[in-house]
Amino acid sequence: MGEPAPSARKPSGLTREEGVARIRLIRSGGIGPVNYHQLLARFGSASAALEALPGLGKAGFKPFSVKAVEAEMAAVRAAGGRYLFHDGADYPALLALAEGTPPILIVRGDPAMAARRPVAIVGARNASAGAMKLARMLARDLAGEGCAVISGLARGVDAAAHEGALSAENSAGTVGVIAGGIDIAYPPEHAALQERIAREGLLISEMPPGTEPTQRHFPARNRIIAGLAMGTVVVEAAPKSGSLITARLAGDYGRAVMAVPGSPLDPRAHGGNDLIREGAVLVQRIEDILELLTDFQGAPRMPLRAPKQEALPLAVPDAAPIPQPPAGDSADERIAALLGVAPIGVDDLIRHCGLPAGVVQAALIDMELTGRIIRHAGGRVSRAV
Repeated sequence: MGEPAPSARKPSGLTREEGVARIRLIRSGGIGPVNYHQLLARFGSASAALEALPGLGKAGFKPFSVKAVEAEMAAVRAAGGRYLFHDGADYPALLALAEGTPPILIVRGDPAMAARRPVAIVGARNASAGAMKLARMLARDLAGEGCAVISGLARGVDAAAHEGALSAENSAGTVGVIAGGIDIAYPPEHAALQERIAREGLLISEMPPGTEPTQRHFPARNRIIAGLAMGTVVVEAAPKSGSLITARLAGDYGRAVMAVPGSPLDPRAHGGNDLIREGAVLVQRIEDILELLTDFQGAPRMPLRAPKQEALPLAVPDAAPIPQPPAGDSADERIAALLGVAPIGVDDLIRHCGLPAGVVQAALIDMELTGRIIRHAGGRVSRAV
């Protein structure tokens, strides 16, 4: 298979074979970030998980091929990018704490930038001139105070935030999180801005090169923005917008959620105003933001945050065996009997079914792979309809 691609830098102790196996695993159909981490916890490595999956009841499971991984690695290298694995030293520390952490990121630029007191600024694509001016000013001042500004490279507030951060003297930089491949500029008119962020800041994607962004990719991008930042500022947003998704995810992760108030006469301000009513912190100046982030420890800052489930370990030394359920009904049958269409927390499920946590987690992996359950935010599951 040749020497490792320069773009595929690996955490210390990760072999090339295991690095390729991890890419194969996350690119395989039916494998998402949650069950990826669960499989690594159960089997100890991606290589072992790939070998075991066909026997877990996943009908027709077909892992991503080594040849396809080699082609992807070559495309990453050609785009000037490299991989960050979830347990690597360069992987953003705050993102690693968030639920549903992307197992693998593809980046261009300096990953250390994500550790510079990161603050997300998000808002409407069809933003008002006043909102874009304010986003640009806040981003410029925050970057000048040593805060890396994170946004999603969309039209409107996102672009203004990136531009403001880049314009600051002694800027801490800006981080752009995109919904498509690292080699795809979207929207097309932001190609020059995206390239400048890649050269002077940090550009992040979890999608393979060549992936054109579609509607379903943007909520996944939003969770990365929220997970990267100490706090998220909503400058202007309509109800049910992507910016509100980002803000609510930030609250779920225990990060600060802030919103700039707007006129009740402008529908673009209703989402931000609703956030303030629900518990987000009203901010109008950089001092308001910096005060809220002082002594940030990742603890809940406002009632927008739902109780977080205890994180599961991402690895099990020496592939520790999973305990077996007691005699009687199988673990799958016990769990299925307790599940309904309304999501329930995994911790509650463990308490009610009377099985060891390891047995329940292993059974949930099997049930997810066979399409019998659906995972939801907040560590919850439900029966597939």
